[in-house]
Amino acid sequence: MTQELTGNTGASITVELDLASPISSYTIRRADKIPLGTADFVVISDVREERIFFHTEVCQDFGGRDLVELLVSKALTDSIRENATVVPLCPMFARHLRVHSDTFTASGGVFRQPTPDDIGVITRATLGEA
Repeated sequence: MTQELTGNTGASITVELDLASPISSYTIRRADKIPLGTADFVVISDVREERIFFHTEVCQDFGGRDLVELLVSKALTDSIRENATVVPLCPMFARHLRVHSDTFTASGGVFRQPTPDDIGVITRATLGEA
């Protein structure tokens, strides 16, 4: 799924979702398809799908903070629409939810704090053991 957005400079950018196993990601790209950042997560399916966001990185040379905001906002909006619980292991997601948790939950979003078990899930996924 790809969504075209406009950055703070008015430039066209896209945010693409790549669902893969074991690690999925959102990638933010310039109009010429050059990647500017990613937000990586692992999906856990139980009673309610959970998305453990564990790594986000953006190119600071192209408005890093605004790109992070667009990337995180798109991921959270999709999580609401997909009825998925967000687990903010990544500091950028955790910071965003600390500031905007009321807005996120008022829009139907659900999140929970990470646990040591979540770190184990991420470790296994990055090692290819998931």
